[in-house]
Amino acid sequence: MRKFDYPLHIDGRGRTAHTDDDDHLRDLIEQVLFTSPGERVNRPTFGCGVLQMIFAPNSTELAATTQFLVQGALQQWLGDLIEVQAVQVDAQESTIEITVQYLVRRTQRQQVAQFRQRGGA
Repeated sequence: MRKFDYPLHIDGRGRTAHTDDDDHLRDLIEQVLFTSPGERVNRPTFGCGVLQMIFAPNSTELAATTQFLVQGALQQWLGDLIEVQAVQVDAQESTIEITVQYLVRRTQRQQVAQFRQRGGA
């Protein structure tokens, strides 16, 4: 089965762009991370809302809370596809960087995905 690339765009042939399985999983993780609960009409609890953390006062408690929030959301929404092994969150000023280490259940391969988002994006 072919999977659409995220964000949705047109490829060089003028068709909807597709992606491979590994990139598709990374895209799914990104969607969970940067979607705020309530943003999707038919799935009001989808996402984890880390973008709200960008402007919160920086502290070790906030980083730990964000790590638990991210890990819980990934397990809830993608637990049948991946096993989350580690989450690292680094927030500095208006930028958040998240590193997720996970095991792809289907292939048993370890992957690492990094995401960086600036506030106001």
